[in-house]
Order: sequence, then structure tokens, then C-alpha cells
Amino acid sequence: MLLHILTATEEPELNCRLRDFLTRNDTVVESLEQPRAFWKDLGQKACDLILVSRALVTNQALGRIQDLRTSSDIPAIVVLTEFEDEKDRAELVAAGCEAVLNVDLPFAKLGRALRAIVERRAKTAADVVSIPLQQPYAQITDFVAKSGAMNRFLKPLPRIAASGSSILILGETGVGKERLAHVLHAESPRSQGPFVAVHCGALPESLMESELFGHEQGAFTGATKARRGCFELAHQGTLFLDEIGEMPLHLQSKLLRVLENKEIRRVGGEKLITVDVRVLAATNRDLEEEVGAGRFRRDLYYRLNVVSLKMPPLRERMEDIPDLIDSYVEHLGSRIGCAVSGVSDSALEALCGYSWPGNVRELINVLERAMLLCENDAITTDDLPAAISGHEGLSIRELSHDPEVFPEELAQKPLKEARREVLEQFEKGYLTRLLASTNGRVGEAANQAGIDSRTLFDKMKYYGLDKKSFRA
Repeated sequence: MLLHILTATEEPELNCRLRDFLTRNDTVVESLEQPRAFWKDLGQKACDLILVSRALVTNQALGRIQDLRTSSDIPAIVVLTEFEDEKDRAELVAAGCEAVLNVDLPFAKLGRALRAIVERRAKTAADVVSIPLQQPYAQITDFVAKSGAMNRFLKPLPRIAASGSSILILGETGVGKERLAHVLHAESPRSQGPFVAVHCGALPESLMESELFGHEQGAFTGATKARRGCFELAHQGTLFLDEIGEMPLHLQSKLLRVLENKEIRRVGGEKLITVDVRVLAATNRDLEEEVGAGRFRRDLYYRLNVVSLKMPPLRERMEDIPDLIDSYVEHLGSRIGCAVSGVSDSALEALCGYSWPGNVRELINVLERAMLLCENDAITTDDLPAAISGHEGLSIRELSHDPEVFPEELAQKPLKEARREVLEQFEKGYLTRLLASTNGRVGEAANQAGIDSRTLFDKMKYYGLDKKSFRA
């Protein structure tokens, strides 16, 4: 994370010495134009540390510090004083100041003390920014990979993770693109830095620029205080841009400039801020097709696509399903406090026979739902959604064995194309019926299908289904 330090003194020479000593590739130091009013900026300026002369800490300023000392928005405040007064020091610390340092100390000693405070602040900030893994995968070797498809996919990952290059992760919804991004970060030289994820498809267009690049106080209506963007938060770490294909064109051009120049400018700001970030991007769209249609910039596509990784869908790695089930039953059991030991043979057969259009994410949701419903030591077919257990309708497997119901035109197509067409026809019909039965209530429909709302929204968008058209 990029640290920001403000100096509030009326001594230009001291400001210069502080700036020269503390400025590093992970630290930006600025001098306030109106140092006497520094306390007015508390909670408004996006900074981590303020160095302020004791003479400027008025009773009004001290009251402001005291009012905000429990707020997470207030930066650490270090008071620089020219005299030793234990009572005054105690009052300042009690009011909420981080430390009181004698400015007459040898500058090397003063600088070391300030650097220690900065590094402590940096560690605290990094702990807040870093996102812990929510899945039982922390490194490449933790991925389940009995299938040839997954083994071939994983083989080059150690070299790619260590390279530092931009990576474009491709794959259907739910295959685990964000999980892979976590692992690439954890296996990279930046593993000690922050990992910051942004879901471009979940952000309103009006907020996306501010989310990525930050904004200054007053930049737009509602911007009551300055805020860092994700590029600053990910400084010396990894920024993951999920569903990059959803980014509007005007922001694509700004993102390209950041990737080329390694500088950002906050919304409403004038100063360029240098950032050191590795960008991983992901999409379930065909970006080459998007480029051809004019919806995605060709130059940005090439910049992001230094290395591309296409994750195999679950239906192409069916051999991995039993081990995935074991791994997630154990992981989910400890998370939700459920003592289910595994799945019955019939349930395993049903799970292995399902086509998994929602991929691993759907498998996780189905298992969690089944574990919560399960009244036995092991999950049975009664705990599974009807679409998987086979309690209603034809399964894909049954359809393929029955020449009377299998369409002749599909038999003339390549297997991969025929399978995709059948799955899409089934899935669109299933979702249409499901949404009709719930009057377009997405949350209820997702719960009934055993998937999360995000997955359902993605599928509705893909098939052109609008929840409003299902409302009675």
C-alpha cells in the first residue's frame, strides 16, 4: 500500500529535510499549504501520518484530535516539539497523538523514530487491505488436479506467477478466476504486499473511476472526504480486476494510461501519484470478439494479455469432482459448524453426472446447502436440488442414451458444440421456468436453484432474461 505523510510546520527547511528523509518508493510526503489549519483536514485528507509542530497544536486542534481518536479515518499524528515537558507529552498522547518527538534530536535519530512509526502504520494498513483466502487454496499445489485438463492448466503456473507480467484469466462464470488470482499473488514476489480485488461488473459506472483511482474531497456530490482508490491500496502488491469486459470505454483509456505510465490521478485531483502494481484481469467474455465489436480497446487488450490463462470448466474435469467434494465438505464443515462426513454413493453418482453450468462455485453452493439440510452423517440425494438428484425431468446423461428424444441435427455436430447447445437450451429453459415460478424474485430463485445470486445474475445477463418480465 502507498503511504501518504503530511507535514504541518512553518519551517520550510524542516519540511524539506523531512520530505527528503521519508520519501521512498512506498511513501509520498507532502507539505500542507495552510499548516495552522491542519486539524480541519483530519478525517478529510486521505493520509496515514501527519507530522505537526507543537506550536500549531492549539486547544481547538487538540479537541478535534480527541473527538476523532476512535475513528478509523484519522491518521497517526506525531507532534514535533523543541522542548521536553513530560506533562505536556502525556496530555498530547492522552488526547490521541501517536507520539511526541524532540525536533532538536540528531536528525538521523529523529528520522529512525519517524521511520519506525511509519513502518508500524504501514503494517497496520497492509493488514486491513490484504484479503484472506476464503477457499482452501493458498498455493498452486493445493488445487485438485487428477484430470488431464487441470494438470495441463497448472503446469506453467509457477513460472507465470513469478514473472511479474500482467495476466488475463479467462473462463466461464464460477470456474474460480478470483481464487486463481489469489494463488498467483501468493506465489509471486509480491506475496508480502496487498491483494486488492475489484468486481467491475458489480460497480455502477458512475462510481468505478473513484473506486479505481480514488477521489479528493469535494470532487463530486457526496465526496465529503478524500479517499484512496484501489491502485493506491494495492501499491507494491496485486490488483485483480474481475469482469474487466464490463469496464466502460472511457475508463478503459484511463486504465491503459495507468498501466503504461504507472501513475494515477484521483478524481478531482491535480497531482500524479506513482503506483507500483501488478494487474491481473479476468473475464468470461470473448475479448477478441469485444474488440472486433468496438466494445473493448485493442491496445488495452494487448496490454493486459501478456499472458492468458483459460481455466477449464468443471464439466471438462469431471475426474476432479470426488476430490473437490471431499475438500469442500471438510472446509465448509469447519466454517459453518456442520458435522457431515461426506456424501453417499448415490449422491456422489448424481453429483458426478451433473453438467455443472455454474462450475465450481455452483458445486460449493450445492454442497453448503446440502450440508445445512442434511440430517444424516453423509449427504444423500434427498439433500440435493432436483435438477441434480434427477427427481424431475431428464438428465443430460439420460437424454444422450435415448435416440427417440435426442434431436437428429445435434448428432451431426461436433461433440463439443452439441454439448454446449444442449446445456444452454436446458439452462435457459430451466432459468425461465424458475424465474416465472418465483415472479422474478432473484434471491428466492437462486436459493431454489442452489446457486448464489451473483451466479444467477450472470446467467440471466448471458441469456437475456430480465427479472421484470417475470413479475405478475
